[in-house]
Amino acid sequence: MTKKKKQHITEEQEVQANTQQDISEETQQEETTAQETKAETEIQDTPEAETEAENSTGDKEVEILKDELAKEKDKYIRLYSEFENFRRRTAKEKLELMKTANEKAFSALLPILDDFERANENAGKEDITVETLREGSELIFNKFKSTLEKEGLSLIEVNQGDEFDTEFQEAITQIPSPSPELKGKIVDVVEKGYKLGDKVIRFSKVVIGA
Repeated sequence: MTKKKKQHITEEQEVQANTQQDISEETQQEETTAQETKAETEIQDTPEAETEAENSTGDKEVEILKDELAKEKDKYIRLYSEFENFRRRTAKEKLELMKTANEKAFSALLPILDDFERANENAGKEDITVETLREGSELIFNKFKSTLEKEGLSLIEVNQGDEFDTEFQEAITQIPSPSPELKGKIVDVVEKGYKLGDKVIRFSKVVIGA
């Protein structure tokens, strides 16, 4: 084989070798790129990435709960403040009502007080008779009694021979019965009892026959 021919074959072999090397390098680079891409995908799918996503969602939920709690706390403070104002206002009104509760009754009694004062002034006059004083006293008494009845006061009716009733009467003593019919019953009324509306404000004090 001539020298030129040998040289030509050598050059062809060198070109083929270079070409194969380039192809091998490109293939290796592509494989490396694919591996890197796969690794990145695997990293994204790792539990740590999932945990970060869950933490992010959890932080948002915590913020939402904090906002809701703040709103509810504000509502509670407002409601408590309104209740305190209502309680103070009610207590003040109750105190004022207690101070003036008897205003109406006392106002109604004032004219009777005036009548007593006039009666005392006239009692010292020489031309006033006992009969006049008695009549004046009776008029004042009836006026006083009528005024109390208008305010809701009523007499508890109790008579000799009535059955003893602890709802309206108080036995202060027990004596031998004057007759068999009065045994265990009311013999005498020592002090009258009164009701204000339906409430007993003073029990009738009675004597019971034994």
